[in-house]
Amino acid sequence: MALLEIIRYPDERLRQASVPVEQFDEALRAFLVDLEETMRAGPGGVGIAAPQVGRFQRIAIVDVSGRKKCRSHGRLILVNPEIVEWEGLAVGREGCMSVPDYTGNVVRAERIRLTAFDGEGEPFELETEGFEARAIQHEIDHLDGLLFLDRLVSRRNDLFPRKVYRKKGG
Repeated sequence: MALLEIIRYPDERLRQASVPVEQFDEALRAFLVDLEETMRAGPGGVGIAAPQVGRFQRIAIVDVSGRKKCRSHGRLILVNPEIVEWEGLAVGREGCMSVPDYTGNVVRAERIRLTAFDGEGEPFELETEGFEARAIQHEIDHLDGLLFLDRLVSRRNDLFPRKVYRKKGG
């Protein structure tokens, strides 16, 4: 297990589209362990995509189960995910480990249905909504070389410096 280095904006590699995973082997499973450890090490990390650590394959992990009042399917390993249906639109605030100094208001589908494979290569289909759907869409954007910055409602009014919280006495 190892923490992987997060690529940060404006690094051009974040604009690179990822290729589908073709081999579900031990090397993939080992990478998934490192990717998840990296996600969990970040403050408030609920998702991560392989391109954020320099691996340009269609791999993402999402887990919003730690968020209060948030319906969730738990830890999701998403290999070659594809959104096949979406419904509704909603504006919500997003942040990103690759853009650590800002958050922004982004329009996303409220409900999505997607297909993907798990880390063992087993296909599955998932329907989700709300924050979990937003997080999945955010990570799939990374696989396509997009950042939440590309989807801001307005660059002038909807990009905000991230608040930094200091510990008391520190």
